[in-house]
Amino acid sequence: MEPTQPKRSPQPSRVAVAGASGLIGTALARSLAEDGHEVVRLVRRAPRAPGEVRWDPKKGYVDTAGLAGCSAVVNLAGAGIGDHRWTDAYKRELRDSRVLGTTALAAAASSLDEPPRVFLNASAIGYYGDTGRRAVDESAPAGEGFLPSLCVEWEAATAAAEEAGIRTVIARNGLVVGREGGAWGRLFPLFKAGLGGRLGDGRQYWSYISLHDEVAALRHLLDTETLSGPFNLTAPDPLTNREVTAAMGRVLKRPTLLTAPAPALRVVLGEMAGDVLGSQRVLPRRLLESGFAFAFPGIEESIRAALR
Repeated sequence: MEPTQPKRSPQPSRVAVAGASGLIGTALARSLAEDGHEVVRLVRRAPRAPGEVRWDPKKGYVDTAGLAGCSAVVNLAGAGIGDHRWTDAYKRELRDSRVLGTTALAAAASSLDEPPRVFLNASAIGYYGDTGRRAVDESAPAGEGFLPSLCVEWEAATAAAEEAGIRTVIARNGLVVGREGGAWGRLFPLFKAGLGGRLGDGRQYWSYISLHDEVAALRHLLDTETLSGPFNLTAPDPLTNREVTAAMGRVLKRPTLLTAPAPALRVVLGEMAGDVLGSQRVLPRRLLESGFAFAFPGIEESIRAALR
């Protein structure tokens, strides 16, 4: 199956991207540049190359002069959810890197003499909490716990952009199937070594999306002027961890006999284990209704796409 090409902007434009060095940001910036768009990368150090703009999300500083002429501002920045154990200090880091950064960018965008046409901000399907076997779409309320409350604050931090009349879009990202980062960046080496297996009883749902479709969906949200509000960026058919594990074994031709027992995960991961073992069956209703077509809707094709 040939990948569906994302909808393209009719004319080259200038797009600011925060978080351009991450898995999604790197792929999005590459896609935009390949189509002739000028990508402005927000960096937290002194700029060293053309197209870099200084910002300090925790201090609320953005070099607004560098955003002049941007038709879109995309915020994908935030400390890695799974990079460290969730101590109180790291939970503050997770919150501040998202909420303070989003607040600063939304305020900067709204302060421009010619504001961007669209402000696209990342969020996560963690918004819904543990949904068990129940399927949810964008109409579902926020769940309970640290991640849902974080996502609620994160999304609310876009208020300045929306109040300024900028079309504001929230991308609630699922688990992105890619080799270079995120959850799958950690899974691939384990499974290739024959050390992969289910987590807990494996019955929890994983809502995934291929990196190709993630970028295509972001481009679709940027380019379609009638779209605003939250969108779930997940493939149409969430699967259980047990099913995902089996698919990884089939594609990589490796055994998947090992199991990480729930009690052991709770000892090793602490509070974060609740989210690893939790179930999120999230559907991309609004994305599908907007006319978006997935190139890799199934798990095996998503895995194979990541290995190309």
